[in-house]
Amino acid sequence: MTTGLPSTTVVPLTFLPMSQELSTETPPHAPKLVKPNRELSWQIASSLVVSFKYAWAGLSYAFQTQRNFRIHLFVGLVAIALSIFLKLSAVEIAIIGLTTGAVLTMELLNTAIESVVDLTVKQNYHDLARIAKDCAAGAVLVSAMASLLVAGSLLLPPLLELIQTTLAQHS
Repeated sequence: MTTGLPSTTVVPLTFLPMSQELSTETPPHAPKLVKPNRELSWQIASSLVVSFKYAWAGLSYAFQTQRNFRIHLFVGLVAIALSIFLKLSAVEIAIIGLTTGAVLTMELLNTAIESVVDLTVKQNYHDLARIAKDCAAGAVLVSAMASLLVAGSLLLPPLLELIQTTLAQHS
């Protein structure tokens, strides 16, 4: 019966007893490692400074091209500024900073995944490409919601207290 799905070959797993010493010999059936041809690939960073330059280029690209990255950055900076204004503890400010960093990291990973998917599928539609992009965007959404929950639980109580005392003084 044909299902239209690609056929798969089931390979039985065999478990060999482990010796106390690790062998450094290459098994006869193992493929030989070929030195990769890097002529057409990007150059590997020659120093730590160059690595930071590449990282900065990625941040710059995300800031210039990704609207949501800019929104999350702005909201995160406002949350950190508000936490300083409300005199939250250093740990609370750090928690808000870490959750903001997690959201921005997810945005960068989302951008990277979308770029690789676009490079792979080019202008063709593919369900797996859609799934990859949707899951990456979902990861950003989950981290943003968690960050909002954390910031809200830390910022709202002192903010409401400040609003109440300000209103009470002006009444």
